[in-house]
Amino acid sequence: MKRFVLVVVAAALLAPAADAGRYAVGVRTIADLPRLRAALPNAESLAPIPALVVDQAGPPRLADLPGATYVERLGSRRLAFAPNDPLAAKQWNLNATRAFDFWDSSALALALPPVRVAIIDSGIDATHPELADKIVEAKSFVGGSASVDNEGHGTFVAGLIAAAVDNSAGIAGMAPSAELLIAKVVVGGDVIDVEAEANAIRWAVLNDAQVINLSLGGIRDPRNPDRDTYSPLEAAAVAYAYGKGVVVVAAVGNAERGAIQPWPYASYPAALPHVLGVSALARDGSVPFFSNRDKIYNDIAAPGAGIISTMPLEMTAPFKECLDQGFSSCGPDEWRKGEGTSFAAPQVSAAAAVLLAVRPDLHPEQVTALLTETARDVNAATGCKACPPRRDAFTGWGRLDVTAALRQLSGVIPPRDRYEPNDDGGKDAAPLWGRTKRIEATLDFWDDQNDVYAIRLRRGQPVFVSVRGPAGTDTNLILWQPHAKHVDDLGSVGLVARQSARPGPNEWLSYRAPKTGTYYVQVKLGSRGSGKYKLAIVKA
Repeated sequence: MKRFVLVVVAAALLAPAADAGRYAVGVRTIADLPRLRAALPNAESLAPIPALVVDQAGPPRLADLPGATYVERLGSRRLAFAPNDPLAAKQWNLNATRAFDFWDSSALALALPPVRVAIIDSGIDATHPELADKIVEAKSFVGGSASVDNEGHGTFVAGLIAAAVDNSAGIAGMAPSAELLIAKVVVGGDVIDVEAEANAIRWAVLNDAQVINLSLGGIRDPRNPDRDTYSPLEAAAVAYAYGKGVVVVAAVGNAERGAIQPWPYASYPAALPHVLGVSALARDGSVPFFSNRDKIYNDIAAPGAGIISTMPLEMTAPFKECLDQGFSSCGPDEWRKGEGTSFAAPQVSAAAAVLLAVRPDLHPEQVTALLTETARDVNAATGCKACPPRRDAFTGWGRLDVTAALRQLSGVIPPRDRYEPNDDGGKDAAPLWGRTKRIEATLDFWDDQNDVYAIRLRRGQPVFVSVRGPAGTDTNLILWQPHAKHVDDLGSVGLVARQSARPGPNEWLSYRAPKTGTYYVQVKLGSRGSGKYKLAIVKA
């Protein structure tokens, strides 16, 4: 019952509060006003706006009003909630992402149910007054205490998500109801052991994390396999978290110091399926040089330069003359104007947590779709001269807009895909049983190009498979022989049993199994686009 009430309260904010008995009646043009006024002699004209306003006991009937196009019961608008935290005025990211514009008071934002956000980073200063009450569990996977943060990075990230709001102190975190799971995977030197990261992800899932923030990354270089840091273990850990219903957010990474050009590839794990990759924006709307570019794995952008947040108290203590102790504005020089995709990612994690607080039934793919589909396009008109309209390698779908995402909850919610994750053959495929199977699922060129299904065929048994892909896309259909564990591995090409790759979204194939076994049906999106598809499998 508590969840239901909260959802209704949030949705109610989308509609204006009505003033009883006062109605606006609109017409197409000013020329229609005299005829309408004859039917409503007591009405007040709003010319040159083509409308009248009238006070009466009940709403006028539209059918009785000549030329009228609408009848609206008038209400009022409210000022957006502005946190009273004194450093919030320096948090330009709050206005840029419209972090609190949805709420008309702090009471509503603070009344949201808790959502657990795991921060896999360098630990946290557990004594920090803005964060101490938000920590649920903390564990180190590299020795030492997770409640001590000698690097400062984890505490900075934590503040952007969960710093206390409207408490007349410090900064304002973007997810007022967030509870923190702190996993320490960094000791020093910014080196992160993949095994520690994987263990931390598993621990977070087992402790009921709903969002995992990964402001870390390893270099991705498709042109140089020796430099590329892809880790099957990391990929498996992320897939495990996603399969358990966790939203995974990661920074796309920063170009190495001294680079002569921006790096064109997102880092891992941002460059893994079902991970929301986040790039950085500067205050003038441009994309900073350091923010990695990527045509596929850069999904959304958030402010990532000139950012202020919480800092370990020991790191600000040497600057005794600075009044804002415990905040980056009083930290070492390199922290005073924090920059990096590491600080853009937690803002998206916070937005995901707020969506889940309002609608706890959302699945990860729905949260991702809500955030990307409501993002504000970044282009030359908004300050990024290099950014073309719509999706681009610099900012993905655009700048995070928290209020737009929350408003979308009262509209059409993106569909969920109950077969995910099913991105590969073998144990990663979704099993489909029965002689005839018809399903609906979704594909996304930028986040989920492959769906794979396992079907059981007897020796000599015919099967017919067809797919109607998302409109306007090039969808392919591939049937793999048993023992095909990886559908995007060039070494497995010899295990393709049959393929249909006609131009357009619709494909079909037939096949007679030469032996009994588990075969794999792959639906692959071969062109840019996303949406629903229909798959039919009929065994004779």
